[in-house]
Amino acid sequence: MANQKQVLDVQVSKGITAAQSNEHLRDRSEKAEKYAMNKGNYDPTRKQLNFEIAPGGKVGPIDTSRNIPERMADILERRGIKDPNEGLAEPKYRTVVNIIFGGSRERMQELAFGTQQVDFEKGADNTHIERKRDIERWAKDVYSFVCGKYGEQNVTAFIVHLDELNPHIHCTLLPIKDGRFAYKDIFAGKDKFEYSARMKQLHTDFFAEVNTKWGMSRGSSVSETGARHRTTEEYRRMLSEECTTIEENISRHQKVLAELQSDIRLAERRVKGLTTMVDNLEKSKAEKEALLSAAERDLKTNKGNAAELAVQIQTLEKELQGISGQLADKQQKLQAADRQLTDLKKNMNAIEERTGELKEEAYKYSRDVHSKVDTLLKDVLLENVVGEYRNMSAKMDASERQLFDGSLVQSVAEQGTEVMHCATMLFLGMVDDATTFAETHGGGGSGSNLKWGRDEDEDNRAWALRCMRMASRMMRPAIGKKPKR
Repeated sequence: MANQKQVLDVQVSKGITAAQSNEHLRDRSEKAEKYAMNKGNYDPTRKQLNFEIAPGGKVGPIDTSRNIPERMADILERRGIKDPNEGLAEPKYRTVVNIIFGGSRERMQELAFGTQQVDFEKGADNTHIERKRDIERWAKDVYSFVCGKYGEQNVTAFIVHLDELNPHIHCTLLPIKDGRFAYKDIFAGKDKFEYSARMKQLHTDFFAEVNTKWGMSRGSSVSETGARHRTTEEYRRMLSEECTTIEENISRHQKVLAELQSDIRLAERRVKGLTTMVDNLEKSKAEKEALLSAAERDLKTNKGNAAELAVQIQTLEKELQGISGQLADKQQKLQAADRQLTDLKKNMNAIEERTGELKEEAYKYSRDVHSKVDTLLKDVLLENVVGEYRNMSAKMDASERQLFDGSLVQSVAEQGTEVMHCATMLFLGMVDDATTFAETHGGGGSGSNLKWGRDEDEDNRAWALRCMRMASRMMRPAIGKKPKR
């Protein structure tokens, strides 16, 4: 059991979408189900083996009557806690922590299926397979661990999947403490160092409290290795979910933009209408004031009928009073409409800017995915080339093997870890450290007094290759010594 390691992976998000929930609950639409079957390594004949642990540690079938966002809303309403992302155009607070619990594939399959012969080939019929009690007991132990550490009231969903290659748990947790969301207090800490320490401690606690009992070793946490403990289909799903989240954000921003543009058009029409009204009222006011001034002048100079002029003046003053009241009202409304239009345009500019950032984020994410896959493929290629060389080398006679003497492939095949470590130090300019490392690991040092360093016009690839070749030379044993095997 020494190689049977536990798996624990923590991912935080600013909420959970219905699409992600449907994936966890296996409550997919017909189209999504077909896509999952084509792209992932799911076994629909084992779907009925999946289960959920409900409050109180009760094992039962997965409840699809309410999705996870609805469960989350119910919990918050019942406890009188407000979701800080509610009403925001762009979620900004980390309100959901997803934890995947599992272990080495062989051990998890043993817990789930015992000695039953499960056919893991795509399209196989496993309807006869039964779920074993050990997987339920293990899951209940994990549930107790989570409840003891974070509070049962904060567990939104605790789903166990047995329809994939590696059985595992998806735990959806609300990071709530003292009646409020407190992700930083509970998980992140004050900085990345404290976060790393907390993740390592979580890994250690999980091993100590749960997996020693189930014959699994501690393994390495994600914060220690940087690895993501996922099967291929889980990794593909994770990429799909992250892509979907970015696309949903862009779509939401575009919808908000469309609504803002509609509001802006209405606001512009309102400003235009009020401006016309104000202009007309100001023109009418000026005309009435001119008439009033003429009437007062005529009355003062005894020009015309005094009684008629007095009535005219009184009428004009009354009309002016009404026009002034209307004008003040329209001017006030015009100022408010102007402010609203300015705010709408500011909001539109901010949303447009954020939408552009999201599109750049999507583009960068796409490049990062390709880069990660490219690195993974290169790692696999190197491992297989080395493995094939070792197999072929064992079958070669001395003269054939001599053809590879001093080659980089021979060096990497025989001392891959040491050569890579030495090359890394050379690449970083740590020549003395690389020399000491080589000499203390059976190598003969550089074997040259020539100046070592990067040429000004040398790109990363050329420099990396030269470092690998130099490391290969440095790791060769000195004359008269035999290489360490």
